[in-house]
Amino acid sequence: MTTAARNPDAASELLALLILRLTPNLGPRRIEVLRRHFGSAGAALQAPLLKLRDVPGLDSKSVAGMGNPKTAAGAQAELEKAARLGVTLLGRGLDGYPEALEALGDPPPVLWVLGELPELSVVPRAVGIVGTRAASPYAVSLTRRISGDLARAGVVIVSGLARGIDTAAHGAAVEAGGQSIGVLGCAVNVIYPRENERLAERLTLISEYPLDTGPAQHHFPTRNRLIAALSAGTLVVEGERKSGSLITATHALECGRTVFAVPGRAGDPRAAGPHALLRDGAVLTETAQDVLDELGWGQAPAAPIPDLPPEQARVLMALTAPATLDDLQAATGLPLPELQTALVMLQLMGLAEETGGRWARR
Repeated sequence: MTTAARNPDAASELLALLILRLTPNLGPRRIEVLRRHFGSAGAALQAPLLKLRDVPGLDSKSVAGMGNPKTAAGAQAELEKAARLGVTLLGRGLDGYPEALEALGDPPPVLWVLGELPELSVVPRAVGIVGTRAASPYAVSLTRRISGDLARAGVVIVSGLARGIDTAAHGAAVEAGGQSIGVLGCAVNVIYPRENERLAERLTLISEYPLDTGPAQHHFPTRNRLIAALSAGTLVVEGERKSGSLITATHALECGRTVFAVPGRAGDPRAAGPHALLRDGAVLTETAQDVLDELGWGQAPAAPIPDLPPEQARVLMALTAPATLDDLQAATGLPLPELQTALVMLQLMGLAEETGGRWARR
């Protein structure tokens, strides 16, 4: 139960914020101007027309939409539906609203949350991991490794539940026993893409869109700013020069956050975005420890090693990063036939995979 639900004053203010959120021509910035000008959203709704006209940045269209009974009724219905679905609404300025979002110039006045939201302080122990939907197998494997290791280090993984890199990051985090937040470009009760419905059940979902809002192209660049603000740093694994991943990185810089990037193959369009970020000073990242070192968060715990025959265990421990057969032979000291046999067995068990002549943990 939220503070707003326990506290009648907080509940009233949350309803007022929601009414303003649903009022046409009022965006996050204007709602915050109203809240600060009158001291609360509730006071803004009660203000006479003449007082509203004195508010800087508020035009006649915005003023005309305020106080519509249908909007108030819609806000009340939204609260009731959210309660039925187990969705929590958090209002800016009220207890429970993530402090991390104050790094934005336009934090959402209301957030819809499905699941348990961890504490997201001014600089949260969370990392955003983003990248292209059409990710290479190498990038997916590396993302899973980094995300899983960060999750085992107690870092919350934040991403957008899209195909490709986002899916790999979320999946590895929860499989490692960690917590992951999916920031959606649609309502928390509308999962997109549909194939991630099962994965979404294991995440905490956040949206700034009312229930039943479907995905729309213009929603996704907007939601990227939330991924950036909710994270102490954003890691871009793959992405073209003009992509949502680069938009997220730009928002991260605007929020004063750290940007990390994974180098890729020269000439690969999916590496163009990370390479541009690296040229601009992003932190070169190949392992979770690179992220932890930069943020001063200590050491990554060793990934659990299953009970394996000695040769297979030795090869798995050597797979700290994607490696060729020559790399692994030098690291393990195994003859090539034994090394290849061990790799095939690890592959059959789903513990390793080979892509483009390099082997990596799954």
